[in-house]
Amino acid sequence: MEKHFLKYIIGVLIFFNPFISYGQIIDLTKENPYTKVFVETDNFGTSYLQTLEDAVEKVGNDTIQFSILNDLAYYWHSRNLLKALEFTKKGMALTKGKNNTLWYGRFQITYGSILLRMEKLDSAYVVLEDAKSRVYEVDLAFLNTQLGYVFERRGQVDRAADYAMESLRLGEKFNDKKAIAIAYSDLCNLFWKQSKFDEGLEYGLKSISIFEERGVNDLDYDFTLYLVGNSLMALKKYDEAKNYFDHAIAMGERYGFYNNLCDVQISLVEFYAAVNKFPEAEEAGLKAYEYAELIDNNFLMMRSWLSVGKLQYLQGKYITAIESLNKCLEIATEDFGDVYFLSQAYETLGKAYAGNHSYQEAYTALAEYDKLKSKFFTSEADHRISLLQTEFEVAQKESTIQVQESQIKKQRTRQTLISIITGLLFLLLSVLFVTYRIDRKKNHLLEKQNKEKEFLLKEIHHRVKNNLGIVSSLLSLQSALIEDQGVKDIMEESENRVYSMSMIHQKLYQGKNIDAIEMKDYFINLGNHILDSFGMGGRIIINYAMAPIELDVDTAIPLGLIVNELLTNSLKYAFPNDREGEIIISLFEVDENTVRLEVTDNGIGIKSETPTRGTGFGTQLIQLLIQQLEGKDKDTSRECAAFCFEFPQGKSIK
Repeated sequence: MEKHFLKYIIGVLIFFNPFISYGQIIDLTKENPYTKVFVETDNFGTSYLQTLEDAVEKVGNDTIQFSILNDLAYYWHSRNLLKALEFTKKGMALTKGKNNTLWYGRFQITYGSILLRMEKLDSAYVVLEDAKSRVYEVDLAFLNTQLGYVFERRGQVDRAADYAMESLRLGEKFNDKKAIAIAYSDLCNLFWKQSKFDEGLEYGLKSISIFEERGVNDLDYDFTLYLVGNSLMALKKYDEAKNYFDHAIAMGERYGFYNNLCDVQISLVEFYAAVNKFPEAEEAGLKAYEYAELIDNNFLMMRSWLSVGKLQYLQGKYITAIESLNKCLEIATEDFGDVYFLSQAYETLGKAYAGNHSYQEAYTALAEYDKLKSKFFTSEADHRISLLQTEFEVAQKESTIQVQESQIKKQRTRQTLISIITGLLFLLLSVLFVTYRIDRKKNHLLEKQNKEKEFLLKEIHHRVKNNLGIVSSLLSLQSALIEDQGVKDIMEESENRVYSMSMIHQKLYQGKNIDAIEMKDYFINLGNHILDSFGMGGRIIINYAMAPIELDVDTAIPLGLIVNELLTNSLKYAFPNDREGEIIISLFEVDENTVRLEVTDNGIGIKSETPTRGTGFGTQLIQLLIQQLEGKDKDTSRECAAFCFEFPQGKSIK
């Protein structure tokens, strides 16, 4: 309430005194009448663009007029792309008419940045390349930043990183703090997109430190706050992430950075979903779409629908998720170059189709996701990003060494003895530094090889899970066409067995530990799936009376199949005539070397005179699996109500 009241008061002040911003930005009585926005001052309200528009025709100096007009064009692109384009073309026409090549090139840079946000990536690239020969070298940092965005949107992360590093080099050459800060910001974004969240956070915090040192709030500072929030959210540091998002929103609302506000709202959808605040997530998704629609930006509209679709999928609203994601993909025309967000859209769409049991559509969408992912997450991109980071760190160290050498030379002129001692120390330090660099490169190579091996192992498990999922889907489709109930039951049981194995591989590639499975969470997911497949979720309760325990994959797979068979038997025979009941699964350590599995139910039980039901394959399978685990049946009449066996602990972890 207080926030809305404060906005109302500010609005009233601006309405009754339109010169509040005017005097702070434009003063025609001064020799230099323009205090450049977001460079020399940020002490103004949301009416600054109108202030610039009112003053642009009144300024007599061509250079100042061009500067105001270019700022108008660039900062309008955060609110309205068409209006930004109008001012850009006006500036290009004026500078061309006055044969001012420099300012024509600077307007081309602005024009390229607008074309980029209008999804015209090829045109943006051509315009920006043409501007290179017209502007000064000091302007090239900003130009390279825009070129980097072009390649980032195309999914060529390695090329985008090259342009960011070139911008950083130029920023350091001309001591341009803003250019350095933007370069760090861009690297933060690129590392985040490559799922290197710790490295991305490091560069983002460096960028923010420089922006704070400048003491001027602007569009890029606001965007960097959003990027740091994304990195923190990916690292599950939710409270810190929310602080950065709130800061970005406050700055965006003050200056009217609608595109940044849309970005933040999109991230807030994911944030609120992660902390189980779904009403707030839905509200953020609505705000994101409203901002995207306000500035008529298809890229932001596509991402807004994507965020809403993800949220609906997480809520189990598969049909509405499919609708939202298809709207997202309709907006992403053939000219839409961002394979990163396209891959996310197809991945979520495939999952939503699978949740809705539309397996053919799910397969098609996930196949498209795999194709797009392979374009973006390439080994070349990963290698280049890592190499750029190394080059940057080495360059920073070499710069430090150069300063030290300069100091040594000055000392030599003062005292010969000190010079000799310093030279020897420097030589020693150099040897140590070279040794350190060699050791560091070796360690880096070993670390990279380990990460590559882990990635490949996870990818193998991912592929195995996908293939088992396809087998399960094929069995489901085939069983739907079978009329014989006995054969149909066998097909469904086979489907559940395949599913129990596919879940093992899913846990391996999704988890942090690729060698072991946390069994309680696995049994919960397996139990829910089997209840759903029998349609008994409403009347049968499965109680998991066990603490978290991890087992190696060679133990987890047969154990999962055993539990699958036992749950299937209980649901088929223990609760006839819609009887309600409970099944208890226990898995615990008897001692250091032995683990016990118990599965009991409170059903009708098995009487000695009861004839054998079913084919008996399940019982045979259980006995074979127990032998594989080197397990032993326990006396169920004394120790367990239904089923109990013990097996050697192997690689289980407390």
